[in-house]
Amino acid sequence: MDGGYVGLSLFVAVLVIAIVAVISSMLLYGKVHNVRLKLKDISETLGDIAQGDSNRKILAKPSDMTSIICYKMNDIVHELRDQVIDLKKAERTNGQLMTSLSHDVRTPLTTLIGYLDAVQKGIVVGAEREEYIEIARLRAYDMKDYVDVLFEWFKLNSSEETFTIQHVELTELTRNILKDWVPIFENINLDFNIDIYEKRIEVNLDTDAYSRILNNLIQNVISHSQTKHVEIRVSLLAANVMITVADDGIGIPKQDLPHVFERLYKCDMARCEKGSGLGLSIVQQLVKKMGGSIAVKSEQYQRTEFIVQFPLADEKTC
Repeated sequence: MDGGYVGLSLFVAVLVIAIVAVISSMLLYGKVHNVRLKLKDISETLGDIAQGDSNRKILAKPSDMTSIICYKMNDIVHELRDQVIDLKKAERTNGQLMTSLSHDVRTPLTTLIGYLDAVQKGIVVGAEREEYIEIARLRAYDMKDYVDVLFEWFKLNSSEETFTIQHVELTELTRNILKDWVPIFENINLDFNIDIYEKRIEVNLDTDAYSRILNNLIQNVISHSQTKHVEIRVSLLAANVMITVADDGIGIPKQDLPHVFERLYKCDMARCEKGSGLGLSIVQQLVKKMGGSIAVKSEQYQRTEFIVQFPLADEKTC
């Protein structure tokens, strides 16, 4: 009887194992089948994406065996889509830039050639000849300024631009930059007020980039604001240093304010008679690359302020 019981127990055990094996096989087959269906779905979705449908996503439940792969693929596709969008924007911008370049360079170049031809052929003589030569000289400098800005913009948007961030004392650096502007202000009869914080202000900046920021903002005032007064201020604001370049000229129309830092954007012709449309975009990029921020405020025919802020240097790095 014991032998029969043992035999029965063994039979039951074998039966249970067989049943578990069958169930396991069925479950495994079901999972394999689901995985095969999912892989087919992934293949079809990737095919649609390859055809240009970058909005397609591979759907998967968190419990699916392929969920991690699907989510990772979705992230990759999303990143690629953003890169394509950026490339298309850059392509449109470069196209606009080339159109603008051909127009902005051709016109002054044609004028320059006209004045020089008149001088060379003897069409003008005496005082008029000297006047033509001076006009040609000024046109040549205008073209140089335009080409310099264009070169700076291309360099800033390529891998060639490098920054040397170092610990600097900003108040003295600002004074050294502004002292070269004082005779220019006086020469063009521009009233000015320079107010620089008396104590030391320690920041981490690239000195050349900071000089370009300040110079571009001041040149923007001179070229476009039609102001008789410019105010430059360096002050402390909480944990930041604030540099303000302000004028009381014609101002910037309200509808133009959100766009003044956009590449190639030019506001109304009253304010923007000339220029590449790149100067303020360059300023914004330089500021951001050094961890700062820039904003603009304007009330037409009253006051316009460009406000740049940089974080103070950590005392541990001083």
